[in-house]
Amino acid sequence: MRIQIPEFNKSVLSKILNISEAATIAIHSMALIARSKDLLNAHEIAELTGFSKNHISKVLQQLVKNNLLNSTRGPKGGFEIRKDPQSISLMEIYKVIDGEIDTGTGCKMHCENCPFNNCIFGGLSAKFSREFSNYLKEKTLATV
Repeated sequence: MRIQIPEFNKSVLSKILNISEAATIAIHSMALIARSKDLLNAHEIAELTGFSKNHISKVLQQLVKNNLLNSTRGPKGGFEIRKDPQSISLMEIYKVIDGEIDTGTGCKMHCENCPFNNCIFGGLSAKFSREFSNYLKEKTLATV
């Protein structure tokens, strides 16, 4: 008997590290804006990243609202970093969009219902979450 293997579909596969598109847009946009000598607008960021201009605009407005960016309207307008890029960690950006990182077990099985004495995943989810969290805390816009 032959087993049918479905075609590769990235949406079906589970991801080890699952970062929302909005958080990805926020971090990449902030890094681009920090590197630019001129103001960047959502259209320019969309061209550079391939993300939707509308989604980028919504994310950038959240960053403005949370005092990470300044925005200037008009044909020559755009966005600029509000603080020194060295003082803005990637974690600060991530939290604005996705909130705190859960460093719990990450297991979908509730511990009180688990039939195993030790976690099958050996605490890897919590370890990965801690490492990711530490990485975001250590990296600043100036270091990416």
